[in-house]
Amino acid sequence: MAKPILVLNCGSSSLKYQLIDPSSEAVLAKGLVERIGDTSDGVVAHEVGDEEFTVTPRLPDHTAALKAVFTMFADHGPSLGEVAAVAHRTVHGGDRFAAPTVITDEVLETLEELVPLAPLHNPAGIKGIRAALELLPGVPHVGIFDTAFFVNLPDEAHTYAIDRGLAERHSIRKYGFHGTSHQYIAGLVPGVLGADPGRLRQIVCHLGNGASISAVKGGRPIETSMGLTPLAGLVMGTRCGDIDPGLFAYLHRAEGWDVDRIDAELNKSSGMLGLSGVTDMRDVEAQFEAGDADTIIALNVYAHRLAFYIGGYANLLGGLDAITFTAGIGENSSFVRREVCKKLVGVGVVLDEELNARRDKAPHLISAPSSKVRVLVIATNEELAMAQQAAGLLAG
Repeated sequence: MAKPILVLNCGSSSLKYQLIDPSSEAVLAKGLVERIGDTSDGVVAHEVGDEEFTVTPRLPDHTAALKAVFTMFADHGPSLGEVAAVAHRTVHGGDRFAAPTVITDEVLETLEELVPLAPLHNPAGIKGIRAALELLPGVPHVGIFDTAFFVNLPDEAHTYAIDRGLAERHSIRKYGFHGTSHQYIAGLVPGVLGADPGRLRQIVCHLGNGASISAVKGGRPIETSMGLTPLAGLVMGTRCGDIDPGLFAYLHRAEGWDVDRIDAELNKSSGMLGLSGVTDMRDVEAQFEAGDADTIIALNVYAHRLAFYIGGYANLLGGLDAITFTAGIGENSSFVRREVCKKLVGVGVVLDEELNARRDKAPHLISAPSSKVRVLVIATNEELAMAQQAAGLLAG
């Protein structure tokens, strides 16, 4: 067994972790910490095999949260003594980080400089990194960046049509997100299909509460839907996705809202929630099947936006060989996949209804033999991808 990698994903008030053997892909332990920084007791849930252990200590900050996690490992195993590295999920690496990177003081300084690009995500990640460096100083700490896979998008894909000087001063460009998932899935598809990775033209649909889509040609991304922020692109659980940017000024004039109020509206009260009143796609399906008019429109908007992107990306790719659905909705909602594929006849998609209805954790096709484009469902595993990327970096 290879030495395991500890994978950390720090939010502002929560922390997810997994201890993973990157060679066997085995999850040796995993857990969730909640209510960090809360005045009430926090919750630490630690899973080893079929057993779960829970404690409720006070967690005033991320250092206290990680100390609680390390105590759980000490009390219930497995030992962290053989950890080869700690892999940290870092949401925004700007255009500075195009690959996994060993975290140094200079890297932390750069991440601090990038906080304005991800004010809701990067500060928590930095706190988690600093806490982990303090508590586990004897091993390498590796930053895995959500934006890294898309750093080298073609100029015409990442450049916004605004004043060049303004863009340069504030690092305004398309960055894209969910890159770890897109890279992981795009790397698996050639093996599943028995295709040449260097020639494959594929689209990856990462559909969860947050959603994004990418076009990958010969293993390299050429487009993606999220932009400077994760607000752009597809319709999501609470995010609007693409809108007329003039809406900001319009809402300011019409409602008297300031920038923060408008930003909150578009990020937290829009998307499927704004259109249908619910965010869970199971609830959307139930309301759709019950004939709720608002939900029918909402689902049609959701599928229309996806089909719009897929058609455009197929053209940019010069043809299309494969579409893969992944993440919570993409993997589990045959309903969503069916409604989207109905709109893809023009690019050659023919869905096999029986295969689409099948529940299978293994990668599998859901397109009919007559389909010109092969359609797949593959479960994403960002934690495993992070562990493998960290191990690959350390192996040289």
